[in-house]
Amino acid sequence: MKNKILIVDDEKNTREGLKWALEEKNVEVGLASDGREAIDLLAAQNFDIVITDLKMPHMDGLELLDHIRRNDPQTLVVILTGHATVENAVAAMKKGAYDYIEKPVNPEELNVLVDRALEHKNLREENEQLRRTLQKHYGLDNIIGQSEPMQHVFQKIIQVAPTKATILIQGESGTGKELIASSIHYNSSRKNNPFVKLNCGALTPTLLESELFGHEKGAFTDAHRQKIGRFELADKGTLLLDEISETTLEFQVRLLRVLQEQEFERVGGKPYAWTSA
Repeated sequence: MKNKILIVDDEKNTREGLKWALEEKNVEVGLASDGREAIDLLAAQNFDIVITDLKMPHMDGLELLDHIRRNDPQTLVVILTGHATVENAVAAMKKGAYDYIEKPVNPEELNVLVDRALEHKNLREENEQLRRTLQKHYGLDNIIGQSEPMQHVFQKIIQVAPTKATILIQGESGTGKELIASSIHYNSSRKNNPFVKLNCGALTPTLLESELFGHEKGAFTDAHRQKIGRFELADKGTLLLDEISETTLEFQVRLLRVLQEQEFERVGGKPYAWTSA
């Protein structure tokens, strides 16, 4: 089945130009001249990606984004923007847009963005299927153990799962720490939100900070794009930091601040409020 892309722009030449830029892909492309027409098309069929201009008559791109986020959150939205409205495009990303691309659109850049968006959507759908499988697999009924210590562990899971507490799981290698963490997540109110894992012992301190906190475009030499860190990916869900004891003391001090204040900063960025539940 072909992926479907909807292009929304009040300028006919822009719509046709973007369709032409995507014609070599194995995709179906729909066209709409404004937000209202786009909503009609979205009601009639499903689209994987909507590429929409910000400024349009009748209904602008932000209103269309709000509609899509409410009614079809699986559809990815890419914002078309001029140089003067990049700030608005960034605001749209904070409201849930996948990404933005500046006019005049470079066809090669557009194709790379669409490939990345489709890959992201496919991975998200696979993760959702995996989440359902894990939720079934990691229920308390699936943890084997009838001994008194294991019953104590079950009681602890039931006790802490509904809370916002930061939990330390200790045990020898192979004793099922990750299984316990999964059970806590899937028995909590966060179960429908991401369960994100990171092996801290496998990364250098610099890479660890970038992976956890993310970075802004231009924060360092190779930071060509904004990177979302694991804390943001796990927002309203659960973050499992495996091998946390292998990190440096300096990093643990910074992590303690995040856990206490529920706030962190992307490398080169401003503070971000993190929600643990």
